[in-house]
Amino acid sequence: MDSIIFDVDGTLWDSTESVAQSWTAYLREKEHMDITLTSARLMTLFGQTLSDIARQIFPDCSEAEQLRLIDGCCQAEHEALLKKCAPLYEDLEKMLQIMYKKYPLYIVSNSQSGYIEVFLQTSGLEKYFKGHLCNGDTGLDKGSNIRKLADTYDLKSPVYVGDTFGDYQACQKANVPFIFAEYGFGEVPKPDAHIRKPMDLVNISL
Repeated sequence: MDSIIFDVDGTLWDSTESVAQSWTAYLREKEHMDITLTSARLMTLFGQTLSDIARQIFPDCSEAEQLRLIDGCCQAEHEALLKKCAPLYEDLEKMLQIMYKKYPLYIVSNSQSGYIEVFLQTSGLEKYFKGHLCNGDTGLDKGSNIRKLADTYDLKSPVYVGDTFGDYQACQKANVPFIFAEYGFGEVPKPDAHIRKPMDLVNISL
């Protein structure tokens, strides 16, 4: 293990309540759509690509309309998160302060362009991370982005920390060990390692 790559949602912070409120307000006030999204619903969707999320929220719309609507939701979400940081998981910065002195840290997410930057800016944690990639920037799936980031930074034995089965599958594709954040949104039957809280990562060695 020579580096650590993190997921964002369900791993570093839980933005589902803020996102649910901002998406619902945007759809009701700007698009005049009677749709109410909840934190619980978003927990089942986060980790997927935006196009897949849009398909499930707006099943009766054309693909172009789905993408237009989800883009508007994301803009509203960014504005809301920049005004107020979503809850960070317990002792997250304490863990990062320890780990970034030992390993270079990175982020790979299935999010839209700008989302990771919003997380880093509003949380004040940018100084701990060497780089990041997301689906919105590259158009690639998470497994491909993990491999792309590893190749870009010449990482020989990275590990990935995430919270969903999709994260596990991405690591399988990228041939990278997976550390399961049990406190997040998903279930993973056979991770390479698991943590119950961020500080547990300090004692992980793969």
